[in-house]
Amino acid sequence: MSTELTESAVPPTTESSSDPSRRTFIATTTVVGGAVVAGGLVASPLLGAQEAAAAEAPPSSRVRLTVNGKRHTVTVDNRTSLLDLLRERLELPGTKKGCNAGACGACTVLVDGQRVNSCLTLAVRLEGAEVTTIEGLAPGGADGELHPLQTAFIEQDAFQCGYCTPGQIMSGVGCIQEGHTGTKDEIREWMSGNICRCGCYVKIVRAVEQTARGK
Repeated sequence: MSTELTESAVPPTTESSSDPSRRTFIATTTVVGGAVVAGGLVASPLLGAQEAAAAEAPPSSRVRLTVNGKRHTVTVDNRTSLLDLLRERLELPGTKKGCNAGACGACTVLVDGQRVNSCLTLAVRLEGAEVTTIEGLAPGGADGELHPLQTAFIEQDAFQCGYCTPGQIMSGVGCIQEGHTGTKDEIREWMSGNICRCGCYVKIVRAVEQTARGK
């Protein structure tokens, strides 16, 4: 008797309908509308519409600060500068936008009594800060008594076009408070960050000196 098995004697292998072969899996796998369809099963996209919208929205923060004695709570884009917050959100256009790069000083304001270029200062970093702009400098308000340095600018005729004047005055107030008014040269040095394209530097120095001396 022969012990060799013929091909027909070997039982054929069969694939279970519940266990598709690799060839079947590849053939039936497609991508439809961002969702993977594999063997009749649908997988949800990695990001839904809401998640995608949230990912595209710029990050924002809520900030509480005091501007000219008035408390504000605002939600701002984390990239918003103090300058844009003052002008566009709080409607205080007295602070001017010049170079928008911290080089001209037109946007100078006081933050907690210190001079800053508001175009370079992020609003989100001012939680709890006290900001003073040209609108809040006069003790009597917009229709009342002027600040002594504002009066000195008028008396010394320390401006022409007036565009840089708010920043010059705010910087001058800071310069006086910091005690950098011993000489004209010291005033020039500590006011050097404020550019006057009309060339009124001599009269600006006189106005700061007059105010510092209390004359």
